[in-house]
Order: sequence, then C-alpha cells, then structure tokens
Amino acid sequence: MVPDAEFTSYYGRPVLNRPAWQPVNIAGYFFLGGLAGAGSVLAAGAELTRRPVMARAAKTASALGVAGSAAALIHDLGRPGRFVNMLRVFKPTSPMSVGSWLLAAYGPAAGTAALCDLGGRLPRVGRAATLGAALLGPAVASYTAVLAADTAVPGWHEGYRELPFVFVGSAASAASGTALAMSPTAENGPARSAALAGTALENAAMKAMERRLGMVAEVYREGTGGRYLRAAEALSVAGAACAALAAGRSRLAAAVSGAALVAASACTRLGVFHAGMASAEDPKYTVVPQRERLRRRARDGQEDREERT
Repeated sequence: MVPDAEFTSYYGRPVLNRPAWQPVNIAGYFFLGGLAGAGSVLAAGAELTRRPVMARAAKTASALGVAGSAAALIHDLGRPGRFVNMLRVFKPTSPMSVGSWLLAAYGPAAGTAALCDLGGRLPRVGRAATLGAALLGPAVASYTAVLAADTAVPGWHEGYRELPFVFVGSAASAASGTALAMSPTAENGPARSAALAGTALENAAMKAMERRLGMVAEVYREGTGGRYLRAAEALSVAGAACAALAAGRSRLAAAVSGAALVAASACTRLGVFHAGMASAEDPKYTVVPQRERLRRRARDGQEDREERT
C-alpha cells in the first residue's frame, strides 16, 4: 500500500512573504477604527432619542478611537509622511487609498462632534458633524476587513465574504460596550440592543467563515489566533448576556458587561490578525486550496463538455 502523499514546499519555506505588520499596531488599528465607526452611529442614535450622556460618551470614545487608530497605523508605517503620501491620489480600486481618505474625512467630523458636545458650543455644527460621522461610521468600521481580504494572505483573502460582517459585529460590540460602561442605566437601552446584535452577527459570521474555508479554517481554531478567538467568543456571549439580563437595572452589571464586550472585540481583532499570519507562514494554506480550485474547475469543465456532446 502506498501511503497518502503529504504536502511539502521547497525546503519547507513559505510561499508568501509574511506581512511586516506588528500585532499591536495593526490589531489596534483594526480595533480602534471599528470602535470609532460604530460609536458614531450609536452616538447619532442616542442624540436623536434624547440620551445626552450616552451620546457624549459615544462621541468622545469615537474621537479618541479614530485618533488612536490613525496613530497605530502611522506608527506601523514608520513615518507620518507615508500616511500623507497616500492622500496624494484617490484610487477607488485600492482599499488602502479609500481607507486613508475615509480616515481623513471621518476623523475631523468625529473630533468636531465630540468637542462641540463637551464644550457646549456651536450646537448646529456639532449636530452636522455628528450626522457626518454617523454616515461615514459603517464604512470606517468595515473597510479594514476589505483591506485585509485584499491581500494574498490565505486566512484573510479566503474569508473575503464573511470577514466584513465579523468586523462590523465586533465593532458594534466594542462601541456598545463602551457606551454601557460610560452611560447611566436609564439611557443604555440602545447600547444593550447593539450588544446583542453585534455579538450575534460577529459569532454567526465567524462560524459561517470557518465552515466555508475548509482546511484554511484551522488557523482560526488553532494556535495563537484560535486562543484569542475562543476568548473573544466567551467574552462576547457573557457580556451580551449580562447586558440583556442585568445592565438595565445595575450600573455595576452594565460596567462589567461593557468591559467584557470591549475585551471581546480586541481579542477578535488579535485573533484574526494572528490567524492570518499563521496562514501566510505555512505554505499548504496557499497551495492546497489553489490545487483544489484547479481540480474543481477542470472537473466542471469536463462535465460541461460531456453535457454538450
């Protein structure tokens, strides 16, 4: 009996060059940008429903989040001038170019909304900035997933369908967690609803992605990425349950559930980052799926030819 062949590459070397991104910088860029974008949507909703403390908390968190996200990106780039250089042109087919312009437009809007609210001045300008930030918020919360999926890293590229939904759900969890921790119980109803919706979306999208990815999904279940993602799932479910059952009555429960949700979102971004890096380092995650796609196309082509004849 001949044993099954095992995949090997040339001297076991990776097929892809590992991205030179640092975990804290890029995972922080993903996490803080998501928190900011979803927070602006939550802030606009809170302001429209006359929840001033929650609106102020969400605006402040969004302004600080986008500032931290931009700082993390610039730190990873090495020089601030490199970020400025990305604004010289606008290329709709480049997620990095679109993302840079999104940050350039969203950051001033989120900052203006927070400053006007905290200072109690220029209310009309503040409302306009709040609305503008809310309109850009969903794109800010999701474009980093498109940016990651646009790379050749198998763990990210293969998950291009579900990864934006994972990031949006994670962003909603982070923003709602921040609002729960910083708002009175009388105003945190929308944050509790957002926590449940964000947790459900994130975990459902992650499970769907793992089912579809086949062998590549191993990087999301094993190693450093798997550990972070298991922690994220446990924290998000616990935080959402606490938010639904007790955060509307207890200020302490709201703070605890909020902290759990924020931690879950951070773990999700770290888990996705490390899973992608693991998939880039092991050549089988690049070559084996490619061979399977080629065999499937050849089989489909043969079936089409047989049907025509």
